[in-house]
Amino acid sequence: MSLTRSEVRQAQARASVMIAGAGIVLSDEEKAIIEVAGFGLGNLNKQGLELITYINTDRYCAKDLVLFPGQTCPEHRHPSVDGMPGKMETFRCRWGSVLLYVEGEPTPDIQAVVPSESESSYTVFHEIILLPGEQYSIPPNTNHWFQGGPEGAVVSEFSSTSRDELDIFTDPLIVRKPIVIEDESFG
Repeated sequence: MSLTRSEVRQAQARASVMIAGAGIVLSDEEKAIIEVAGFGLGNLNKQGLELITYINTDRYCAKDLVLFPGQTCPEHRHPSVDGMPGKMETFRCRWGSVLLYVEGEPTPDIQAVVPSESESSYTVFHEIILLPGEQYSIPPNTNHWFQGGPEGAVVSEFSSTSRDELDIFTDPLIVRKPIVIEDESFG
């Protein structure tokens, strides 16, 4: 399912406010290019992600990720590409809280709420809770997913080269590249 242009603009505005609340300054141009990823699932506030990429070269990448309260970035991994290792990334919580799940010993009674419509596509449950100033590094090709805490989260991501379009999602219904349709409330 696609997003409407007005849904994208609303999510960009909301993400801009959260980023500013974390003390991060964006230019007007950056606010306008915040990526809104709905993953083709039709419920952005439940399974989605807002992100701004500052730089992405053949050596490194820097982004800020925004998760609305309870919003989940679905389970995925960053595979090797053309003989190069998959993306290694470090998440650093700047504001709010993020519930991160990676491979490892499952945590009993996790704090996240797994989206019921995609429940079978969530397979890793080793819980790491990141609060402002805390960080965690995820090795390449590691299944992981994450969810905004009760107030949402702003997370800085520092990584090797990002090839988001090549990420492998556990849910076969995921569409990584956003499809945006124009609607009457825009323009």
